Amino acid sequence: MADKPTLPVFDFADRPDYSDFVLAANTGRRQPLAGFDEDYTDIVDYIVRCTHKIWEEKAIGLIYTHYSHNAIVHTSSGIIYGRETVVRNTAQNIAMWGDLRAYADDVIWSGDDQQGFYTSHRHSNTATQSGYTEFGPPTGRKIAYWGIADCFIVQNRIVEEWLTHDGIAVVRQMGYDPVALAKRAVLPATPHTHGEIDRLPTGQQYPEFLTVPDGQDDPQGFIRAILLNMWNARLVNMVREHYVPNHVAFVPDSRKLFGYGDYENFVITLMASFPDLAITVDHQSVLGDADRGFRVATRCTLQGTHEGYGPYGAPTGRRVFLIVISHHIIKAGKVMQEWTLFDEFALLKQLYGQPGGRGDVEPTPSDAGL
Repeated sequence: MADKPTLPVFDFADRPDYSDFVLAANTGRRQPLAGFDEDYTDIVDYIVRCTHKIWEEKAIGLIYTHYSHNAIVHTSSGIIYGRETVVRNTAQNIAMWGDLRAYADDVIWSGDDQQGFYTSHRHSNTATQSGYTEFGPPTGRKIAYWGIADCFIVQNRIVEEWLTHDGIAVVRQMGYDPVALAKRAVLPATPHTHGEIDRLPTGQQYPEFLTVPDGQDDPQGFIRAILLNMWNARLVNMVREHYVPNHVAFVPDSRKLFGYGDYENFVITLMASFPDLAITVDHQSVLGDADRGFRVATRCTLQGTHEGYGPYGAPTGRRVFLIVISHHIIKAGKVMQEWTLFDEFALLKQLYGQPGGRGDVEPTPSDAGL
């Protein structure tokens, strides 16, 4: 008897509906998944449906079978260590947002079941603030925001995770003033000592200008070179050279940028606020082909010192550290669309939070929008 043909791995370029994942459950593997639960068909199915089970079906206990006991979760506000902490934080968040719905927008992945899978899962969320938060009692307000979760997965268990979401949009929609809340943030009593940001090679030398490869032949290298040239070497001309004129970018605070001017202003405003701003490219995955286009997921670390005026107020001299995750769509060798996300509320907390305590600024009814 001939072997049953293997179905293609779920691909969000084909815009699958969640019902497609449900119908495919327990129908066999679309790719090798040694050590994974039998109902999962491929790595995209795994990340979409385990998220749904835990968050929307409220099967919180599945974290015990889907995270390693010593899992590490990285955020721009700090590191979460251990599976039990993930269980606790998940329960607390579900208590805040009882009707949360997480809609998978894309999963860009790489790896295999022998070396481990790496997924970058972009999702849009809606919820009602029906429970208590660290900021106060339930407001009953509706919120909508998006986030990206990067996961390293081995045999059904998430070993390491990097999270970022549109935190400032959440705070605003809850009715709070983000700066007022940021001033209450608890920072380490002894701030970390930071050395020089390595944007320039050595001393008085200028930054490296990378050759940008063809976006059709090397989409990962194409995006990497653009990001490093634009942010570290300050070659903002990368936008007009390698993006289409009607480029659309989704960025923090629910902003949608159109064309060259909007995007250049976004980049230069951040550079003006953090004059020594620098990024490192920490991981990339790519899916697609030259005919259909490529989707590239890139995770970066951003560091900078708040020494310029801009949307974050007068210079504080504070150093910031942010996880930045981007999804780019490339067609015909040009960037067509992107989603670039970092937690701006975490940024504000790093700028205005009080070391060693909650500070002396308490929220007022106007801060809470009540």
